[in-house]
Amino acid sequence: MTKLNVYDVLVIGSGGAGLSLALRLADTTQVLVISKVAISSGSTYHAQGGISAVLDANDSIESHIKDTLKAGAGLCDLAAVQLTVEQGEKNIEWLKQQGVDFTKKKEKDGKISLHLNREGGHSHRRIVHTADATGKAVSKSLVQRAQEHPNITLLENHNAVDLIIKNKHKQSGQYVQGAYVLDIASKKVKTISAKTVILATGGASRVYLYSTNPDVSTGDGIALAWRAGCRISNMEFMQFHPTCLFHPKERSFLISEAVRGEGGKLLLPDGTEFMHHYDPQKELAPRDIVARAIDNEIKKHGIDCVYLDISHKPADFIKQHFPTIYKQCLSLGIDITQQPIPVVPAAHYTCGGVMTDLNARTDILGLYAVGEVASTGLHGANRMASNSLLECLVFAERAANDLSKTLSNLPEPELAPEWDESKVSDSDEEVVVSHNWDELRHFMWNYVGIVRTNKRLNRAMHRIEILKQEIAEYYGNFRVTSDLLELRNLVIVAELIIRSALLRKESRGLHYTQDYPETDDSKAVENTILYPTIKRWEEDNKIQN
Repeated sequence: MTKLNVYDVLVIGSGGAGLSLALRLADTTQVLVISKVAISSGSTYHAQGGISAVLDANDSIESHIKDTLKAGAGLCDLAAVQLTVEQGEKNIEWLKQQGVDFTKKKEKDGKISLHLNREGGHSHRRIVHTADATGKAVSKSLVQRAQEHPNITLLENHNAVDLIIKNKHKQSGQYVQGAYVLDIASKKVKTISAKTVILATGGASRVYLYSTNPDVSTGDGIALAWRAGCRISNMEFMQFHPTCLFHPKERSFLISEAVRGEGGKLLLPDGTEFMHHYDPQKELAPRDIVARAIDNEIKKHGIDCVYLDISHKPADFIKQHFPTIYKQCLSLGIDITQQPIPVVPAAHYTCGGVMTDLNARTDILGLYAVGEVASTGLHGANRMASNSLLECLVFAERAANDLSKTLSNLPEPELAPEWDESKVSDSDEEVVVSHNWDELRHFMWNYVGIVRTNKRLNRAMHRIEILKQEIAEYYGNFRVTSDLLELRNLVIVAELIIRSALLRKESRGLHYTQDYPETDDSKAVENTILYPTIKRWEEDNKIQN
């Protein structure tokens, strides 16, 4: 039986990674899943494109591996890539069993099969999808299954403050025992004990001014793990999606890569194509190449945006394949069957994150990381389109399988100190939070964006040091709010990105610097690994006072 606020497994995050892991464990384990907003408000719900898997007779595992390694620019871990790709078909079948209804097509012989899209970097059609709202279909099915399961407890509007870490385990040293969690509705911090904690919090793209991600993508899990003592890897590789809708009333709506996969052309305002100047694959080049090309054309011509045109395709084809994009653009006065779509690049995906092994284990016993929060070795220096949802599913299964063998051997949760608010007060200066949030996102966009220089990076680092001091002082004096927790996490993530970018003395994948514009192939390619200064948890993560 589960006692009050004591669980076998605490999952922080309710996207595809967190819910699929919870469902795989719940038949034998009591699982608590927390979400800092609505259960279905994560990045999974907003994912348009699909899930990559080798399902076509003309495709092969070897081809998918080769494409992924090429996109990763020499930094992918071959074992992680092979493991993930080989599990593709199996995990698509698992999603179908959970009720996900993928788009199908009728073959010439009358048989019905899954319709497969092609996206940038892929040499074959291998993107399983539900029209242009795959993430929504996956999220809805997993949420429904989780709500129906008696061993899964779902808590919305709960934001993790810090992990509870002990330091006396005879073999591992550090081990996790749960987390302090803010109940946003009551404004009270709860102590939740658990034998194991799963970080499934998504990425950190909201550290930038323009992002395709929902507001919740504030790097919470990365910051939680860093403060607890985990290594963080490859944070310089922040992926900018090439095509975010450019419109004053809609600043984060993604125009799926599948539009380019189905023949969409990138154009200057005068209708001139330009991608042939940058890559032989033109619009189907990897995202980093397309994003830099658009960024360069915007700066070179002094224009606000470029245009993505699919209007040469039949109107019925467009409406059938891209109903969400068609309706959203039409609501803003853009008929994509008749006119091109104004687009700009925007922060989209965090390729680095908390270092894990192939079972999703971190440096701390009992602490796992799955999905975008993790650095598994799959993406390397650049994530290939639609490999991310596949990674969520594969590593959630790996973590679940590992926990089914090891959970009984993990230490039972000890009684942790309650959260102490006796020396803090309610803030009368919340403008400080909103001001620092705006400043952080502006200088990250201007100084640590698609094209970087050491001068810009050092300017950003100088501002980070000042913000860290201001935020720490504020955090130490006032009761926590969800906005404050997000800001506290974002400033850590920003520092990790800048430190990683300064350490890489070359341009590779998503990291492009004008100081080192060439890729350095004179030595073995290495990951950028940041090591925290590990102190006693009680000293480094003091309960609020």
